[in-house]
Amino acid sequence: MGLTKQPQHRVCIAENVAIDKATEDFRKLLNEQLQRAKGLNEESNSQDNKVDFAKLDKVIIGVIPGDGIGPVITDETVKILNKVLGDEISTGKVEIRQIPGLTIENRVALGESVPKDVLEKIKECHVLLKGPTETPKGGTEGGNMRSANVTLRTELDLFANVRPVQVPEKNIDWIFFRENTEGEYVLGSSGVEIPGLFSVDFKVISKAGTERIARAAMEHARANGKKKVAVVTKANIIKKCDGNFSKTCHKVAEDFPELEVEDYYVDIMAAKMIDPRVQSEFQVFILPNLYGDILTDEAAQIQGGVGTAGSANIGSRYAMFEAIHGSAPRMMESGRGQYANPSSLIKAASMMLSHIGRQDAASRLETVLEKSESKWSEGVTAKEFGDWFCEMLDK
Repeated sequence: MGLTKQPQHRVCIAENVAIDKATEDFRKLLNEQLQRAKGLNEESNSQDNKVDFAKLDKVIIGVIPGDGIGPVITDETVKILNKVLGDEISTGKVEIRQIPGLTIENRVALGESVPKDVLEKIKECHVLLKGPTETPKGGTEGGNMRSANVTLRTELDLFANVRPVQVPEKNIDWIFFRENTEGEYVLGSSGVEIPGLFSVDFKVISKAGTERIARAAMEHARANGKKKVAVVTKANIIKKCDGNFSKTCHKVAEDFPELEVEDYYVDIMAAKMIDPRVQSEFQVFILPNLYGDILTDEAAQIQGGVGTAGSANIGSRYAMFEAIHGSAPRMMESGRGQYANPSSLIKAASMMLSHIGRQDAASRLETVLEKSESKWSEGVTAKEFGDWFCEMLDK
């Protein structure tokens, strides 16, 4: 009997060791998040450090081409920016600065989601225009590496991911405020595993982090005459994180009595967004990180596809603007990368121009974007589209 129990005994010891290691890792993670949450509280009580672009002698726009189709669509968008900002570039009021090194090859080789030298160059800029970057999948080389986007959002404290979606013929005018620095994306690489049995991943939502995304959304609603705000969670299941997210949003709403703030579960909202009977009733959305990622892709598809939507990642000091789609490796592998549609990144560039106070230039881009649907087709290359866009800017 003793001999038959011995292997089982060794298994129990191994499991206990794994649990002890997981517990130790979790304690470290909790301490890290405690310090982060305290830092957010201190920041919320400090003076606002937003950049006043009107007072800058020069605005520096950093350009990150990215991976896959990223350089293809970035080249065309920069060509368009050079067109609409030509005078300010020539007089030194605006600089468009290329930032190399944020490629999947370089990141994997260095073992860093954002190499330190690249991050230093990024921090020398005021805003970023970023092409899509690839994130290694688990089980592949570099598979445990964090997403470059997640790292940049954290390092630059880009807490608000803002994505507008408009479909005039359906009376859809939505804007999504997705919390950008918390949730599953922050701790998605910090899970623990008991090999061969189970694994656990983590989600974190702080009071201060929720307060600032809720306030940003409600201030936007007030400033733009919007009355309806939807808080989207799964608070009936994820009771601590999502429950407190909802509770905090409603607490912030006390400062905005003119707004109608309602709760929706994410699965129901996913259904309502494609229901033509109620689509036009929604205006402003506030969502935790993961739900915001999923629903904004659904919303973009309703608008015409993820290739039509731009995205802003905004913090107090820095801001990053990007397409909402990925690097399209299948498109590159099939040799069709040159046919990538740059519309999403051009939309992001328009949002960037508005952010830095170049509203006239942003409006020019929006005017041409509204006409671009008839121009774009499967057989048009990104370069041809970019050339046409620049011609239309002169009309």
